[in-house]
Amino acid sequence: MLDIGWSELLLIGVVALIVIGPEDLPKLFHTLGRITARARSMAREFSSAMEDAAKASGLDDAAKTLKDVNALGSKRALGLDALERATERFEKWDPLNPKDEAPGKPLPDPSAPVPPAPAVVEAAPHALVAAEPPGAPVEGRRQLHAVRRSDRDQQD
Repeated sequence: MLDIGWSELLLIGVVALIVIGPEDLPKLFHTLGRITARARSMAREFSSAMEDAAKASGLDDAAKTLKDVNALGSKRALGLDALERATERFEKWDPLNPKDEAPGKPLPDPSAPVPPAPAVVEAAPHALVAAEPPGAPVEGRRQLHAVRRSDRDQQD
């Protein structure tokens, strides 16, 4: 508000004590407090009267509607900000220099062969089979069987 610190208030109090005197100083502070309270109440009354007048005239609703329309027409709501970013990236893109495209990710070599997809092995409901890519040596392959306790008890 007035940005007065404690040192300034102490200086004002000492000067007021010297100029006004110790007998009249409490009366002065009481009067200043009443004047300040009246000014604050008048300001509150004025602002509430203005708000009531705005609500009665429909100005408040018109302001809300205008804010909603502005929000709908913004670049972000229409998706234009994403379009602008994509346009900037496209304009900066150099097809002859692929290193500029993604500095954090290595680019795949287009002449490299495509790695084969991992093989999917269907197993019986009671057996687990280790899936290996095609062309793997057969002799190193292990086949795991899972047997239910109920099936094991019936076999014995």
